Amino acid sequence: MSFKDLASFEPLKKLSRAPIDLSVDGAINEKRIEKLSAENLGFKLLYATERVSQEVMEKLFSLAQEAKAIEKMHAMQEGKVINYIEGFESEKRTVLHTAMRDFFENPVSTMQAKEAASLALAELKKLELFIKKIDKKFDAIVQIGIGGSYAGPRAIYEALKAYQEPNKKVFFIVNVDPDEAAFVLKQVDLKKTLFVSVSKSGTTIETLSNEEFVRDHLKKAGLNPKDHIVAITGKKSPMDDPSKYLESFYIWDYVGGRFSATSMVGGVMLSFALGIDNFKKILQGANKVDKSVLSKDVHKNLPLLDALLGIWNRNFLFLDTLAIIPYSAALSYLILHLEQCDMESNGKSVDQMGKFIEFYSGPIVFGDVGTNAQHSFFQFLHQGTGLVATEFIGFRKTQYSEDFKFANSTMQDKLLANLFAQSLSLAVGEKSSNYNKLFLGNHPNHILLSNQLDPFTMGALISHFEHKIAFQGFIWGINSFDQEGVQLGKKLANKMLDHLSGKKEFGLAKAYLKHLESFSK
Repeated sequence: MSFKDLASFEPLKKLSRAPIDLSVDGAINEKRIEKLSAENLGFKLLYATERVSQEVMEKLFSLAQEAKAIEKMHAMQEGKVINYIEGFESEKRTVLHTAMRDFFENPVSTMQAKEAASLALAELKKLELFIKKIDKKFDAIVQIGIGGSYAGPRAIYEALKAYQEPNKKVFFIVNVDPDEAAFVLKQVDLKKTLFVSVSKSGTTIETLSNEEFVRDHLKKAGLNPKDHIVAITGKKSPMDDPSKYLESFYIWDYVGGRFSATSMVGGVMLSFALGIDNFKKILQGANKVDKSVLSKDVHKNLPLLDALLGIWNRNFLFLDTLAIIPYSAALSYLILHLEQCDMESNGKSVDQMGKFIEFYSGPIVFGDVGTNAQHSFFQFLHQGTGLVATEFIGFRKTQYSEDFKFANSTMQDKLLANLFAQSLSLAVGEKSSNYNKLFLGNHPNHILLSNQLDPFTMGALISHFEHKIAFQGFIWGINSFDQEGVQLGKKLANKMLDHLSGKKEFGLAKAYLKHLESFSK
């Protein structure tokens, strides 16, 4: 059934014609803040500042039920084939990134899920032995990978630097831009550096180019590349070659790149940098949320609740942009990860039945950390002509247990005061006869709040957003697990390269190359 044909769609559409006005005096009060909140697994979702009423929320809950969102989540975690487009060639795969951490309490019992979890656990045990083996040999690690082989792992690493092992350094080579690789290689002692090359297919041109760049530098330094490079790839891929790598770790087709941070794609680097025990805590946090999203109690299912608020803003209030604002400098790279995870997953215009959709799918996602963002694009959020939905993230405690009192309040108090103040001010605004100082308010937003950003919490946070995105795809009836949209540019780039190498002429390349050639004159 199409999203627009769900029974609750029309009632929600009617309710959206006159939603609550948050800027009206008294619209947001203590009772509303208390009532419109949910809590589970150490997280609180505060959504009194969203333009929703109790009636809207009940209809949204019905919408999720009619779309069989929970049943589809069960199907995903059980290993049913959900990555498909009916009637068209597609990947036709299971989606089992949750199995990469499903070896704690109450693992999923289906054959597909158990087999995937067993393979993942074997890789984790292999990793534990490997980390012990190399512990004294290397003091730096460089992850070579792009897309999901970079964004999620880096988001977790940057978030947990407070837990980093002493005397361990981490770097990333991502782009095919040779300046990036050259800069990173100048920062490390090659003799003491481990390189982790990540490509599930073993054919990613950016990764292979950078790996060969590194191999060349190692050879010139008199080192054997095999002693310094680890492969993370699919079995029997071109990179699955023991003669070329110190060790190989595996990733499977049923784990999409943007959902792979808790697999070996992130595991090797994170275990080296943070220690294997902290990596296991990340997995435990993610796994706890994996179990919570199977609950039909929407008030305990925070990712589903988050997804429904997003659907209300996107499909009924027609907001096309979502700002993610974490009030923690450690989460700066989480925004980059969520840009990919959300827009690559739900930036679709065809449903799973192979029909063009007649509604909006995923939003544009962007952001920055607070309070930095307040001093840049918050001007647009408060007084611009476009309306942007906002999701704030905050923590009660600091990571380093250090703080400083200035002007009668601590720095952490100032950070949290700004978090709550921005949420409220976007919602209520401020009246003024001076139009330059007028804030219309009524800007929907909500807060995801937790106690402290530690490995368990970070794993849970990654899982929260993975499932929020998946739930939205389930309700929209689209396939959130392929990414055909990234392929066309690659095909044209290969045509350009064939032309440059003299292999095959590509007419349109000539027009661009003329401009390049003009610089050499």
